[in-house]
Amino acid sequence: FYLLNISVIFLALFYLFPHFVQDVQYVLAKLKLRRRMLKYMQSNYTILDRFLDGVKTQPHKPLVHFKDETFSYKDADELSSKAARVFLQDGLVKAGDTVALFLGNEPTFLWLWLGLVKLGCPVAFLNCNIRSKSLLHCFNCSGAKTLVAGAELQDAVEEVLPSLLEQQVTVFILADSCKTAGVQSFRDKMSKASSDPLPKELRSHITLQSPVTYIYTSGTTGLPKAAVITHSKLWAMSWLLFVAGVNSNDVIYISLPLYHSVGFLGFTGAIDKGITVALKSKFSASQFWDDCRRYNVTVILYIGEIMRYLCNKPKKLNDKDHNVRLAIGNGIRAAVWSDFIRRFGNVQIREFYGATEANFSLLNYSGKIGAVGRDSFLNRKTSPYSLIKYDTDKGEPFRDSSGLCIEAAKGEPGLLVSEITPRAPFLGYLGDLKQTEKKRLHNVFKKGDTYINSGDLLYIDEDDFIYFVDRVGDTFRWKGENVATTEVADVITLADCIKDANVYGVKVPGQEGRVGMAAVALRDGLKFDSADVFKQVENLLPAYARPRFLRIQSCLDVTGTFKHMKVKLMEEGFNPNQIADPLYFLSEKEKDYIPLTLEIFDSVTSGNIQI
Repeated sequence: FYLLNISVIFLALFYLFPHFVQDVQYVLAKLKLRRRMLKYMQSNYTILDRFLDGVKTQPHKPLVHFKDETFSYKDADELSSKAARVFLQDGLVKAGDTVALFLGNEPTFLWLWLGLVKLGCPVAFLNCNIRSKSLLHCFNCSGAKTLVAGAELQDAVEEVLPSLLEQQVTVFILADSCKTAGVQSFRDKMSKASSDPLPKELRSHITLQSPVTYIYTSGTTGLPKAAVITHSKLWAMSWLLFVAGVNSNDVIYISLPLYHSVGFLGFTGAIDKGITVALKSKFSASQFWDDCRRYNVTVILYIGEIMRYLCNKPKKLNDKDHNVRLAIGNGIRAAVWSDFIRRFGNVQIREFYGATEANFSLLNYSGKIGAVGRDSFLNRKTSPYSLIKYDTDKGEPFRDSSGLCIEAAKGEPGLLVSEITPRAPFLGYLGDLKQTEKKRLHNVFKKGDTYINSGDLLYIDEDDFIYFVDRVGDTFRWKGENVATTEVADVITLADCIKDANVYGVKVPGQEGRVGMAAVALRDGLKFDSADVFKQVENLLPAYARPRFLRIQSCLDVTGTFKHMKVKLMEEGFNPNQIADPLYFLSEKEKDYIPLTLEIFDSVTSGNIQI
């Protein structure tokens, strides 16, 4: 009878709190990693130390597959030592000096990073898509006096070379030879360098609080900022793979840029687990699954829209013929999530929420479609965070009569903030105190406390799942209502002809707020079906959220990490005199999207047509 009662109680608890066990397991995993971090701090044990241990215990195990080449842990050790000796022999760097890498995905990126860490030098990862002013800005932010660039980026380097040489910067190109004055061939020097191990004394000054890498923000709203990554933060980022369920038998496919945090933590997380990565020079939807089969991949990484790109490819009979069991990343839409599983099989998707510079992250360990994590008392206790009411008109949190912030109700979108503590510091942006301070939010729940302003709106549902809503800058206000661009984009892409949609708000003379507009790209071989698009937005969106203007583009501009670019589109507005792309206007009278003529434009801007 006693055992029966206990069983009934456990069944009742499971019914009332079906995710309690998962919540506890997640928090226990975090606490285990916290203890591990304290242990590593006492001995200054870094990712590099873990790599060197791997070289000793499994020297011949593959670390990197790239095209037709395979590099073992021993190969990586020797090649990284050769790279490091180029800098040593030329007397280019000393302990603590920063070196900037301007490279696409290739194994030498990894050897350079490992080699520079062996020298105790932090490394700045420059986005290989930036050019001219942005390239100089990012390089100068890093404080580096040495730049190593990929051979395919030589033209971009030569464009800014006069400025670099004026600053007495040493410039290397990853080519066998180079005839450009002021530029040296790195491969030539590396091929002649010794592969002997480097003395540990070279990095004796390093602690887990020392910077190891600078990773730049995507720059969707301005010039990129360099987030400071210390050795301890790199450990924390790398452990995402452990918490998400990666094991010692897995092979990870990295098709994301190595200069991006998710792509790079795939490599460092693999080092932590002692496993193999298959590296792709650039994401290719058409080659993705063939690569996974070729390298026996079991774990894939994703960001932004790449899962949708995979789903948009024509279906094949062998879509489920692969060994991928786990997908880790962020930015997958709920509809794409469902479509991906139906098409490619029972792949566990571990969607997470986080930012490179943040001190806090979430992980959807339950597999709830569309969610980025779970809200639990235990999680808040170990990592204090909250969603607070946010005024999108003023661009700041609402505050009560005492000047403190107000927690958002369940189901209500709120600004995510996480407390800055000694255990969860905010390291900020290199050389940019203004932007670093801008991310801090003071006097949130009590006088004197400080939180990170994530810049993101999220909400918690009745079952305690957390969902991403929008970036604060992307959400706009129209007719007294907040419009979430991601929600609108999801609806527009339900139309058969729409391949992709980028939603934003534009100013209309004499009107408060911003009216909705969407730039869309059409599916290959299909024409714009205005009636279908109108049907979707009318049936699924409230009137205030329906985009009044559409702009048809051959392709949508995205960052190197597949995030939509909005600022230029917002500035260009909906003026047909200035935009060559086809423009359409939502006509309530005709129940359709009709071509935006100069006459309609003049009527809208003069107020003769009310929108």
